[in-house]
Amino acid sequence: MLTHKQLRAKALRDSEVQAEFEKTREEFALLDEFLKARTQKGLTQAQVAEKIGTTQSAVARMESGRGKHSPSIATLSRYAEALGCKLEIRLVRQRGRRVT
Repeated sequence: MLTHKQLRAKALRDSEVQAEFEKTREEFALLDEFLKARTQKGLTQAQVAEKIGTTQSAVARMESGRGKHSPSIATLSRYAEALGCKLEIRLVRQRGRRVT
């Protein structure tokens, strides 16, 4: 049986899988940061939901990335504040891409 790491490496050899992975890499990295910060703070999804004025299921959808809509910047900011953090958003130039 393959480990998760082995299965991922095998799947990423496929160029189509690699392209899809790259499209979502940054989004899931951000969601993972939120989940880790919440866990480190010792808060449940329900506790975060109460702090930001939403439901536990909404927090679960946000952390999983499976919601129909992406959370707003205001929602992400409230979530970050509930964890004692500050949300920072910035533009980073992509290497090798020309703007036309």
